[in-house]
Amino acid sequence: MKKYFLSLFALPIFCFAQEEPINPALLGLGQAFFFDKSLSYNKTQSCSTCHMPAAAFADLRENDIDKMVSQGDDPTKFGNRNTPTAIYAKYSPDFHFDEKIKDYVGGQFWDGRAKHLAEQAGGPPLNPVEMGMKDKASVVKRITENQAVKDYITKHWGEEIWQDDEKIYAIMEQALAAFQQLDLFAQFSSKYDRTLAGQDKFTEQEALGKALFFDKEKTTCSNCHQLNDKDHREETFTNYRYFNLGVPKNEALIAHNKLGEDWVDNGLLDNPMVKGDIAQKGKFKVPTLRNVAVTAPYMHNGVFKELRTVLLFLDSHNNPERKINPEMGKPWSAAEYAPTISHSDLKGKPLTDAEIDALEAFLKTLTDAAYDKGGE
Repeated sequence: MKKYFLSLFALPIFCFAQEEPINPALLGLGQAFFFDKSLSYNKTQSCSTCHMPAAAFADLRENDIDKMVSQGDDPTKFGNRNTPTAIYAKYSPDFHFDEKIKDYVGGQFWDGRAKHLAEQAGGPPLNPVEMGMKDKASVVKRITENQAVKDYITKHWGEEIWQDDEKIYAIMEQALAAFQQLDLFAQFSSKYDRTLAGQDKFTEQEALGKALFFDKEKTTCSNCHQLNDKDHREETFTNYRYFNLGVPKNEALIAHNKLGEDWVDNGLLDNPMVKGDIAQKGKFKVPTLRNVAVTAPYMHNGVFKELRTVLLFLDSHNNPERKINPEMGKPWSAAEYAPTISHSDLKGKPLTDAEIDALEAFLKTLTDAAYDKGGE
């Protein structure tokens, strides 16, 4: 796998998957920033620390909270939300309210608070539980300490750019966003993609799983995890909207981070662009299902360790036989926040164990070749 990534990074920097060209000067700079640990307070963390290239750009580091959330540059600090993969993130539209469907769509982070990728890139360096820098000026100072990067920026944007920390910080944001336009972040190389292209073939179980996934009368999967027409070659398996699935509280995380028994993650309500609309409380952005089999744990709070558990939990909304969380050996815990649960979008038919198996098998076909251990 390591050799595969070395070959990817050896690609010309102008090889990226997008329709409109971007400033090529930003691409190499973005790669440099993505792996630069000096942009964190203790110089121990970069973007790639929590978005590991060899791990489908998710955070699979071991930590004392069982990888539910990420550990920060300050090792005593942890986030409250599971780190989403950065792969395919460029397909999320800018955060907006869609007048046609009367709902919020797009943005970055679980609550969409960053309108687009560039804005998202500027968040972690200043987040006290992530990279922990004091302010933008402190980040710019670290940038100036890398003479090669400083010379590069001066060459392309002029000496006068260094008079404005805001402009330098914006260049960093734009460069990181540009870097995420590379094919590396949108590989479309899974068995699913190969099968669509006639280069591979589903097993009988995988084919059943696919049929179930897209059957809106049988399951609820495609209510949230389908954007385009069936078999679209660039399906990212999310509609980029926000829903409350009734996910249980993660009691272990709450205790670890000393959040208090009554603590509730507000989700979309924390996004200032929803202007305090209480109807958005407890809703979270629908994540891509690409590489879902290799990016555990799951849900916004990392409460489930296994992909199968997620499927059983979702089936429990419709199947009275699904009473037990297999990871705990106990009944499913109460929803973290019940008033806004998306009951209509979760409504489906009870599934058999064989159908759960088939859905899991299908989801595993969404793993890109670089991360597919079965294909090594």
